[in-house]
Amino acid sequence: MPMRECLIMTNNRILIAGTSSSVGKTSITLGLMAAFMKKGLTVQGFKCGPDYIDPAYHTAITNRPSRNLDSWMLTADVMKEIFVKGNEGADISIIEGMMGLYDGESPTSNRGSAAEISSLLKCPVILVVDCSAMARSAAAVVKGFQSLDPDVNVAGVIANRVGSEGHFKLIKQAVEQECGIPVCGYLLENEQIHMPERHLGLVPSIERGELNDQLERLGEAVAETVDLDLIYQMSKQPPLKTEISLFKQRSPINVKVAVAYDQAFNFYYQENLELIEAFGAEVIYFSPLKGEMLPPEADGLYLGGGFPEQFLKELAEGIEVKQSIKDAVEKGLPVLAECGGLMYLSESIMNVEGETYPMTGVLPGKTEMQLNIAAIGYREITGAKGNQIVKEETQIHGHEFHYSTFTPDQELPSAYHVDSIFGSGEEGYLYKNVVAGYTHIHFASNPQVLENFLNKCKLN
Repeated sequence: MPMRECLIMTNNRILIAGTSSSVGKTSITLGLMAAFMKKGLTVQGFKCGPDYIDPAYHTAITNRPSRNLDSWMLTADVMKEIFVKGNEGADISIIEGMMGLYDGESPTSNRGSAAEISSLLKCPVILVVDCSAMARSAAAVVKGFQSLDPDVNVAGVIANRVGSEGHFKLIKQAVEQECGIPVCGYLLENEQIHMPERHLGLVPSIERGELNDQLERLGEAVAETVDLDLIYQMSKQPPLKTEISLFKQRSPINVKVAVAYDQAFNFYYQENLELIEAFGAEVIYFSPLKGEMLPPEADGLYLGGGFPEQFLKELAEGIEVKQSIKDAVEKGLPVLAECGGLMYLSESIMNVEGETYPMTGVLPGKTEMQLNIAAIGYREITGAKGNQIVKEETQIHGHEFHYSTFTPDQELPSAYHVDSIFGSGEEGYLYKNVVAGYTHIHFASNPQVLENFLNKCKLN
């Protein structure tokens, strides 16, 4: 029986893309969100790709959970449904791109890029150009982005990092004459937001409110030099059609899933949490960082990633919390742990200064932080033998990004077989009913995996 068709109630949507990474699209995106919020609009944020950090900024500004749109991890229909669901009740949806507009999985196609997402969502693109060292040449850059793919609607430009209003006028004249699209405004070089290094606890700094003043100033700067009315008019688009299938209520699996959620553990795709509830399970949030023990009524534990390395002393001092998790694991509690969750389940974590802090001791092995990225990229996952959550021959998509390494003290079975552009290999570990790995998996790419986990919790 086909699912009923659903139309977006408010169709305003715009995608903010860059000519490359580090051109300032995050500053522009956040400034636009803050400026539209100040005008009294309800703003919904989205992020192209698997990143958790930019969505944390979006959420802080809009007071609505930002969502990831990923055309590599998810099918086009699933991604559209995520957009439709997230867009409900919003006056305008602002989608932040990733890397350059056309950068994705392949150098020869738009697969996995912001360009592909803009085409699938029939969404106009505002192209952010770093104009700090150019004038008329900006037109050549924009024209190249316009001509590469006619299905991508590059509808306007924002000139970033300009030296003065006069500099902006030169760029505006050149681009509008040669490209036939408006230059909607600009930001000066000194109006950028200076973000902490991502692996040094950016999300905790957002949640502590340390960047609030800077974000407010950024919104004021955008409101002063960017034509918000023009961008709002550009954002008006015909309705998108999709089917309600991913979030439909399923036959209930009446279990309670504990989810660690605080400044140390907060890397969860919003859809992962909502899908748990769509299966009829109850999510119980608790904070290991605040000393909250694993809820005794929990039938399973979902331990996501985040920044445990920023709170090693506090986590180490939570002796009762750690013991409650270890005792439950030894009694057979099903656990799915990702990245920071894997680190917390290890015997200890050593920071980059060489200081070692004891963790839960569930997994026999030690975690070490390092200054350089240990792994990054998309992963196509197949379950390894003995994995009761991602079963053998079952595939699901995910993403890996971390600065730590885990070294087991004894032989542990692998959790996954992973394929990536860098090759194939084994990832993660199995211990009792624990499945732990560095890969963040997206349940929406294969909800059967979540159903396996919940059924395992039901048998606990």
